[in-house]
Amino acid sequence: MVTLIKPLLVNITILFSFTFNGNLFFPYQTKTPLTLKQKLIYGLLGSFGALLCMFYPIETLGETHFDLRMVAIMIVTLYTGWLPGSIVMLSTVITRFLIGGQFIYIGILVSILAFVITLSLRRVFLNSSHRVVTGSFILFFYFYLYISIISTAVIFLDTFFYLTYFAAFYLTFIALIFVIENLFRTNKQISEMMYMDKLTMVGQLAASIAHEIRNPLSTVRGFIQYLSQDTADESLKKFSPLIIEELDRTNSIITNYLKVSKPEQFHLANVPLHDVIQDCVLLMRPLASYSNVVIEYADKGPFYVQGDEHHLKQAIMNVIKNGIESVPEKGRIQIFTSADYFHNTVHITIADNGRGMTSEQLENIGLPFYTTKTKGTGLGSMVTNKIIREMQGTIEYDSDIGKGTTVKIILPLLSE
Repeated sequence: MVTLIKPLLVNITILFSFTFNGNLFFPYQTKTPLTLKQKLIYGLLGSFGALLCMFYPIETLGETHFDLRMVAIMIVTLYTGWLPGSIVMLSTVITRFLIGGQFIYIGILVSILAFVITLSLRRVFLNSSHRVVTGSFILFFYFYLYISIISTAVIFLDTFFYLTYFAAFYLTFIALIFVIENLFRTNKQISEMMYMDKLTMVGQLAASIAHEIRNPLSTVRGFIQYLSQDTADESLKKFSPLIIEELDRTNSIITNYLKVSKPEQFHLANVPLHDVIQDCVLLMRPLASYSNVVIEYADKGPFYVQGDEHHLKQAIMNVIKNGIESVPEKGRIQIFTSADYFHNTVHITIADNGRGMTSEQLENIGLPFYTTKTKGTGLGSMVTNKIIREMQGTIEYDSDIGKGTTVKIILPLLSE
């Protein structure tokens, strides 16, 4: 019994060690797609973990080679995709071929089978609200095929071996999913804390200088208006509207900084989401038509949320405006709503077919002073994020260069 359990414990330790080390290299995130560099590193880390498991197999079963390398293949494939998963799978297949033995082709087959099954069901797993449960179903399906193969070829295995090996396999697989999901949540909380610290910094900066700047700006604006009406200087008359426009723009920027710096009064009420989005679409259609952009809205409601209707409209219009401005020529903005009744949330999805953003731009969106526009300040996204957070919601960005950006606003759902 000791000779059976000892290598399994070593395998489990190896897999957990590499899972935590992977989080140290690139903290696990759900909202940003993996870069090629990250995929290669995850693939190499998974390969090292799987190969180390192969170096500590259960050695009392003749030429068989039982270990937990398939756990590494399945976890890496589920969370990082086909490229890292194929790297892990190929490294284990090549190593198993070099080890040789009577059951070489069975060892290769079960490794390939683990990769193919998890890759085929990966989308189902990622879209699931209960990944531990979904992962269990995937694993049981693999167990069924795995046992069907080895029970006909390796006839000397007893019931105790099956129970011990597959129990260790299952518990390790499920525990790794649980750990990774918790690392996702922990990393997200850390990112949120860092983001709020940056907002606090902007707030302190804004509060300290905004009022000092606004007073002289108002004075300058008044004098420009007065001089432009009571002067014979044609140049001043010509350029005074432009000066006033830029002064108003500066004042608007300061106002937005103050919105970020101090908590605003939210007049909470039960807000019909359809009416809010419909108003936003009507208000933004003139700008969209001017930019040759079509706004399409599909409502699956009625849905109700608790919040401030005015601020929610401001947040949604900011997102729509960003989408319109990201479309270089002719394009469209698609808006639709859906409900997640299990988590009691409603999703507002706003998608455009504009320029899109890189993964680096996605990571920085909503940060102080960061913008992808030549004349932008980044305040629109900051204010939007702040409003959604005040309403106990979250906002997620997904984008591909040349394909467009999708913004998902998730808010608590109220019963009608």
